[in-house]
Amino acid sequence: METGNRNVSFNNGECREITLQGKQNGMAVLILTILVYAIGLVALIYGAVEEIVPLIVIGGAIVFFGWMPVMGLRVLKPQEALVLTLFGRYYGTIRGDGFFFVNPFCSSINPAAKTHLNQSGDVKTVEPVTVTSATGLSIPSNKLSLKVMTLNNNRQKINDRLGTPVEIGIAVTWSIEDTAKAVFNVENFKEYLSLQCDTSLRNIVRIYPYDVAPGVDTTGDGVADEGSLRGSSEIVADRIRQEIQDRVAVAGLRIHEARITYLAYAPEIAAAMLQRQQASAIIDARKMIVDGAVGMVELALDRLSANNTIELDEERKASMVSNLLVVLCGNHDAQPVVNSGSLY
Repeated sequence: METGNRNVSFNNGECREITLQGKQNGMAVLILTILVYAIGLVALIYGAVEEIVPLIVIGGAIVFFGWMPVMGLRVLKPQEALVLTLFGRYYGTIRGDGFFFVNPFCSSINPAAKTHLNQSGDVKTVEPVTVTSATGLSIPSNKLSLKVMTLNNNRQKINDRLGTPVEIGIAVTWSIEDTAKAVFNVENFKEYLSLQCDTSLRNIVRIYPYDVAPGVDTTGDGVADEGSLRGSSEIVADRIRQEIQDRVAVAGLRIHEARITYLAYAPEIAAAMLQRQQASAIIDARKMIVDGAVGMVELALDRLSANNTIELDEERKASMVSNLLVVLCGNHDAQPVVNSGSLY
């Protein structure tokens, strides 16, 4: 017997899942149907031989209608579900593995059964898997998979916060949480998910610069921060996941994780941005070299003065500082020059 209420639950126009309980009695119904059908067949034959009209009518009715309960048999594997409708109304959902029996007039529905979704934007129509029913007929399989699935988002060219075109790709892991919402609230939940992943990715990427930039607020609190696509990948991925979740909640989908799988400048500006990064790295390296060289020169002068090793006037100190800086900051090894004369 069914323990749940089969009245359709709506909230703000959204259909909510009703799980049917106590339906795992398919084997008992199958055995009983076979026995009754066999009895009806025997009654029909016996009545025809003995010319017993009531027995012929009863046996004929059983033979003619006795196969109908078989139409209500459903077999599900682990992490599968069937959404059932009865004369156009939502009847309920059966979940889990087992051999089920439901109303024979119920029909399963899955608008995304023919949709193959490998990558975002890669929505293809394929022939659905067919199963052979107990009556020997091949019917389309409208089972919903409740397993965690992965959507590999195609690389997209998007302008970041500073207007710089970047290419970015993400991988989204998702699953169906509410089967009724997935089937009835949207036309095709796989196509809907694909579109929302693309839209959410664009919305979030436009908030961040590719690299750290001064005066940029990525959190919305009015204070400049150091958020960036390259340096804050975990935060960006979490915001993308939350954005997608908010959009697909109406379809009964759950987004488990979103990860950035590819991030680079667009090809048309990649060379220029590489030169910029190289120039920045060279400047930082030169600054470090100069700071170290100045410190070494100061240390050398202090040591010479402290030990009274040599007395240097201002001109000789300037010459010594110049020579040391050239040696320490040069790109090539210093070539020694022997001065046999005097500065004067």
